[in-house]
Amino acid sequence: MPSTVARPLPLRIVSTGQYLPSRRVGSEHFDQRWGKPEGWTRRHVGIDYRHFAGPDEPASLLAAEAARMALDRAGLQPRDLDAVVSVAGVGEQSIPCTAALVQRRLGLEDADTPAFDVNATCLGFLVALDLVATAIAVGRYRRVLLVAGEVPSAGLNWDDTDTAALFGDGGAAVIVEAARPEQDSCLLASHMQTFSEGTGYCQVRGGGTRMRVDGGLEAYLAATRFEMSGRQTYRLAAQKLPGFMQALFVRAGVGVEQMQRLVPHQASAKALAHLQRALGLREDSLVRVLQTHGNQMSASIPLALHHAIDGGQLRRGDLFAMVGSGAGLSFAGAVLRY
Repeated sequence: MPSTVARPLPLRIVSTGQYLPSRRVGSEHFDQRWGKPEGWTRRHVGIDYRHFAGPDEPASLLAAEAARMALDRAGLQPRDLDAVVSVAGVGEQSIPCTAALVQRRLGLEDADTPAFDVNATCLGFLVALDLVATAIAVGRYRRVLLVAGEVPSAGLNWDDTDTAALFGDGGAAVIVEAARPEQDSCLLASHMQTFSEGTGYCQVRGGGTRMRVDGGLEAYLAATRFEMSGRQTYRLAAQKLPGFMQALFVRAGVGVEQMQRLVPHQASAKALAHLQRALGLREDSLVRVLQTHGNQMSASIPLALHHAIDGGQLRRGDLFAMVGSGAGLSFAGAVLRY
């Protein structure tokens, strides 16, 4: 576990963007499907509504539309980007990488802009941010697009009352660049830990090379559905969270009380409440979008960041942290000066 303060990296968040699919699904839809009393699903998952993508809204489209918003807000063109990085936990297809599909949708198919994926499930944005910040600091890149398009609805078991109503689809984008000497913006520290005893607690077994069609179609189809042992996941996460958060803030050389905002992964209402209690946070310091978006996997943190900036909850010069957990079980966090 790190015990020394990290060296800040000059990094500036230029702009953010989001895209929500056209179909909005209220929690009453699940009440009716499951024969539950009105309001049961809302109380069970803490979500009023979420958005689900249609067949004409693949993950790369969600990501590209969010990217266009971020580019427009920054007054930039796609060719102003030095790299396109997709951070989605589940790709649109196995090959090629989703970033290549996003690059094409942005009209860069004849450009030499590198496009690649960084997959760390729900933590992809934070892991990619750390890698990109380092590359920018050494001069490899000047300006990079980090983008997430997630369609978890494609793999949900609609009869699972613990997970089916928890997730939402969406896209989020963040453009980062090297901060100039006169700017205070920086990445103070990043930190990640993985506890692989939890690999079986949250998984989709299909989609890779482990499950094969010639092993039986029924088994193959079953493996494409999301599976989660919620109680075991929560227990392990609650046990490991305090030590992880302590290590993150040691690396940053600041205390949690100095944070203007904390932008968490919108995993669940229970997880958000536990995070607030564990860190002793004020109610207004925790950025929450779960109620109107659901858990959007890797798009969750950058989309919550977009709302914090767009809503004036974060202003230039503010210290803030982003933190989350993902399948693995992994934790990741970053402390920045916006």
